[in-house]
Amino acid sequence: MGFFNSLFSGSKGDNAPRFVTDTAFAANLANQKKMSPMTLAQLRKLGIAESRSLKLEFFFYTDTNQKAQALATGLKELNYQVSSGTSASDVKKFIITGWSTPIKMDETTVVSWTDEMCRLGFKNDAEFDGWGTNAD
Repeated sequence: MGFFNSLFSGSKGDNAPRFVTDTAFAANLANQKKMSPMTLAQLRKLGIAESRSLKLEFFFYTDTNQKAQALATGLKELNYQVSSGTSASDVKKFIITGWSTPIKMDETTVVSWTDEMCRLGFKNDAEFDGWGTNAD
C-alpha cells in the first residue's frame, strides 16, 4: 500500500515536475552570463568604474510558495534584503526579489555572482531572471 500511496499522493516533492528543467537551467545560465558583461558595458557609459561596488537588485521566479520561501531563506543567509510574493503578471508564479550586499562592478566578480545566483535558483527550483542596479 505504501508504494501506491507514494505514487498517487502527490506529497513527495521529488516526484513533482520541476519548474526549471536541466535544459532550461543550462540555457538561462549561458544567457545570464552573456548578458552581465553587456549590462556592465552600459554601466561604464554611465561612469560606473570597475572598482566601484554597488548593490544589485535580483529577480527569480518559481511555481510554489514553498520553493519561493526556501530560496528567500538561502538569499537571506547571504545577508541580502529579500521579499517574495505572487507575481503580478501571473498568479500561478511566485517572485523573489531583493538587493544584494555591495558587489564590485568588475566583469569577473559580476559574472561569478550571476553564476552563483543561477545555481542557487536552480537548487531551489527557481529561475534567476536577472539583475539591475541603481547607478546613483
